[in-house]
Amino acid sequence: MAMKKWKLQDAKNHFSELVECAMNDGPQEVTKRGEPAVVILSFAKYQQLSKPKGNLVDFFRNSPLYGVELDLERKEDYPREIEF
Repeated sequence: MAMKKWKLQDAKNHFSELVECAMNDGPQEVTKRGEPAVVILSFAKYQQLSKPKGNLVDFFRNSPLYGVELDLERKEDYPREIEF
């Protein structure tokens, strides 16, 4: 179902209805001066969208660079000389 658009004034005047629509029908768009301003969504939908997709270990394990050998050896050059 397409997201319903509410003018800001209508959203203020019908806030309870707006909340009910967000909970039952999905996200609701509120416009200000004809431009999209905010989206009102149910708490359940917010939790679903903000839930982490995995942990850091899984992120690196699923990286296309997983298993690539890195050269981590330090050069054995001496540091430059500094005059005091």
